[in-house]
Amino acid sequence: MDYKKVSRYVVLGVLFFLPVTFLLFLYPATHNYEPLDIVNKDVLDLQAFSSDSEDSIILKDYITVLGFLGDNPMDKLIATSNLKELVYDKFKGFKRFQIVIVAPKGTEKTVEKLKLEIASYEDLRFWHFVFGEPSDIKRLFYSLKSELNLNEDLSSNNVFVIDKDLSQRGRLDDRTDNELEKNKPIYELNSYNCIEVAEIKNKMSDDLRILFTEYRQKRKGEFNSDTRRANDLNNSEE
Repeated sequence: MDYKKVSRYVVLGVLFFLPVTFLLFLYPATHNYEPLDIVNKDVLDLQAFSSDSEDSIILKDYITVLGFLGDNPMDKLIATSNLKELVYDKFKGFKRFQIVIVAPKGTEKTVEKLKLEIASYEDLRFWHFVFGEPSDIKRLFYSLKSELNLNEDLSSNNVFVIDKDLSQRGRLDDRTDNELEKNKPIYELNSYNCIEVAEIKNKMSDDLRILFTEYRQKRKGEFNSDTRRANDLNNSEE
């Protein structure tokens, strides 16, 4: 018996079947995820706001990250830069995705300076600033579910995820595994703090990918609201 030849075939067999086996284990997981929770419905749309774009900017039929810049836009440079680098740059290629940042009328020139700070010559086609009266900004904010109030200057470090049906998405139970084991009280995640890099990189990025996967599956007729959250959604796309 030619042991070298047998060994060669064994090695080749392992190299062939190991990736196939790995993919078979992954296959059920990628179809096994929990949709991102609806934490609030009937978010107001943006008819009361003007925009920095020739196009009409609305929330309906888009997956939107919505933020509030306030009277002093440059004070939010760190939060805005984090949002641009950690969210916009990652998801700007997804269909029907946009970032919309609300600011008071009269801040347009300062907003232009802020855009130069965060973008330089980069493409911001899917990032929009809209401007409104203080009363309209408050009305929009308080149509959202938030554990935090809008600051006196009409700003917030937190951003909100709005789906195509004007429903706010988040987590009805944001407890960690350790907190679940200790039976800690349930708490929600309704918005994402742009100053907290870990929260944006981990929780928000994961939640957006789950939402994109939901809409992709709905489009293909594969969506099941009873399925569970996937461990790996890196290849999801809208």
